[in-house]
Amino acid sequence: MKETETIKYTVLTALRAAIEDYCKKEKPDLDPSSLKIRIEYSREESFGDYSTSFALENSKLLGKKPMESAQSLVGLLQSKTDLFEKVDCTPPGFVNFRISPKYLIQVLEKTVLKGESFPQVADPLKINLEFVSANPTGPLNIVSARAAATGDALANLLKAVGHKVEKEFYVNDYGNQVFLLGVSTLVRIREKLGESFSVQENEDGTSIDLLLEKNTIPSEGYRGEYLKEIANTLLDDSKTSLEIQDLLKEKKYKELAEKCSKWAVESNLKWQRKDLDLFGVGFDRFYSETTLHDAGKVVGVLEDLKKSKKILEEDGKLLFKSEEYGDDKNRVVMREDGRPTYLLSDIAYHQDKIHRGYDKIVDIWGPDHHGYIARLSGAVQALGFPKESFQVIIAQQVNLLMAGQKVKMSKRAGEFQTMEDLLGFLGKSGKDVGRYFFVMRSLDSPLDFDLDLAKDESEKNPVFYLQYAHARVCSIFREVGDQSSASALEKLELTEERKRLLFWLARFPEEVLDAANSLEAHRLTNYLQNLARSFTQFYIAKNNRLKDSDTETRLALARICQSVKEVLFLGLQLLGVTAPERMEKT
Repeated sequence: MKETETIKYTVLTALRAAIEDYCKKEKPDLDPSSLKIRIEYSREESFGDYSTSFALENSKLLGKKPMESAQSLVGLLQSKTDLFEKVDCTPPGFVNFRISPKYLIQVLEKTVLKGESFPQVADPLKINLEFVSANPTGPLNIVSARAAATGDALANLLKAVGHKVEKEFYVNDYGNQVFLLGVSTLVRIREKLGESFSVQENEDGTSIDLLLEKNTIPSEGYRGEYLKEIANTLLDDSKTSLEIQDLLKEKKYKELAEKCSKWAVESNLKWQRKDLDLFGVGFDRFYSETTLHDAGKVVGVLEDLKKSKKILEEDGKLLFKSEEYGDDKNRVVMREDGRPTYLLSDIAYHQDKIHRGYDKIVDIWGPDHHGYIARLSGAVQALGFPKESFQVIIAQQVNLLMAGQKVKMSKRAGEFQTMEDLLGFLGKSGKDVGRYFFVMRSLDSPLDFDLDLAKDESEKNPVFYLQYAHARVCSIFREVGDQSSASALEKLELTEERKRLLFWLARFPEEVLDAANSLEAHRLTNYLQNLARSFTQFYIAKNNRLKDSDTETRLALARICQSVKEVLFLGLQLLGVTAPERMEKT
C-alpha cells in the first residue's frame, strides 16, 4: 500500500479540502497553505478516533472564535459519509472524527488481510544506521543492549516502509584506550606466569614501559575479570604463549602490549558478536577505526577541512571551526605533538559514510554524549552533507530494578554488569523479554528495567501479554478452523467492542509508518499493548465466541481474528520478538 492510503492521511486530506472550501467562503484572501493543519489520535475514545485543534491554532488568522470555525468545518465534513461515521466539535474548538466501520473493514481487506500491512514511502532513502559501537575493551553493557534492541527494531521498521537500511557497528580499535587494554592484558598474563603487581596510586607521568618494568599497573588501566580469561586463552595457545615468553625475556613490554591490544580486541569483539547473535541482532558491517588511519582517511579529511578554510591553528594545535555551526567553542582535531583527536577520526568516519552515498545517516550514541552532537553535526555540514540528513539519538541510562530497588551493576557483588549477565538471568525467554523491555520507552529517556516483571511469565508481563494474545487466536483456529469470509464481515452487526477492535487493527499500517518516520520504535510497543487490550475486550464478550456462533457470524468473527493474528505476528516480528502459537499459562 502507499503511505497516502493510510486512514490518518485520508482524514488529513479530507480536512484540508474542507479548510480550502471554508477559506474560499469565509476568508477568500487567506492562503490555506499558511495555516497550521494537523490531526492526532483522540485522547479520549468517547470523543472519536481522531481530532484536530485547527480552529484553536489558527483562530487569529481565521478571525473567528474557535468554536465557530470548528462548527463550520463540521458542516463541510459531515457529507463524507463513506469515511466518517460521525464528525462533531467540542469546546474550546476541537473537531472530532469517528471513522465509519465500513471504511475500517475496507482498509483491513486492502492491507492486513491482503498481506500489505506496510505502507511504502514515496521516496525511499538509502540509510546508514550505526548503533551499539561499543569500545572493544570489554563486554557489552546494559546500555549497549538497549541500543542493540532499539537500533535493530528501527532498522526493521525503516525497511518495512521501503527504505534501504545498512546496519553498522563502529569498532573503536585505535588509540590510547586500546593500548591500555593491551597493557592490562599483559599484566594479567604476567600474573598468570607468577609475577606480582601493585597498582599506581595516581597518574604521575611515568611511562608505561617503566611502570611495566616496575611491575606496576597503570592507574587508568582495565581491571575486569574478563582479562584473566583472555590471558588464559592466549597462554593456552602454544604458539602465542611461546611468542609472549620470548618478548618477556627480552623485556620488550611495549611491543608485547601492542600485540596484546590486538589479541584482546579480537577476543572482546568475538564476545560482543556472540552476545549480539544471542540477542538476534546482526550487522551488515563492522567498521574498524584502524582501517581509517591505515587508509590515510584521517589525514585526508583534515586536508579537506583545511581547503574549505574550516581549520584554524592555535597554540600549536589545529582546531575545527565548530562555533560556525552552533557549538560553544572550536574543537581540537590535532594535538601539538601531531596526534589526531578522537573527533578527527570520527569526522573521517562520517566522511567515509558520505562517500558511500547514503541519503541519511543516523547514529545511536550512549549517555552523556549530548555535547558531542554539535561538533560532529557541524563537521558533517562542513563536508557538504545536509544538516537535516544527519541525526543522532542518545540512548539514555538503564536502571535495573528488583523489588523496586536499583540493582548495582557490580560483578564483585554477584550482580549485573553485562548484557550477557542480564540475558542469563532472564533465562529461556531472555531474547524476547530483553528486546521488548528495552524498546518500551523512548531512547532519550532513562529506562527502569523491572527484573521482577521481566521474569514474570504471566500476562502481567507486557511481552507475555502480547504473546498470549497471539497464542489465543491460534487456539481459537485450532478449535473451530480458520475459514473466514469478507462478505460475512461486511454484514456483521458491529457492537462497540467490535468497532474498537476494527479501528485498532486498521491503524496498524500508519502506526508502523509513524514509528519509522519518527525513529521511535517504542510507539509500536504502545500500539500493540492497546491492540491486545482491545482484543481481550472482544474475546471475553459472549457474543464473540466463535464456537457458539452461527456460520455467518463465525466466518465474520474469524475474519477479525485473522487480522489480530497477522498484526500481532508482524508487530512482534518488527521488534525482534517471537509470536508463539501455543503457550502454557503460569
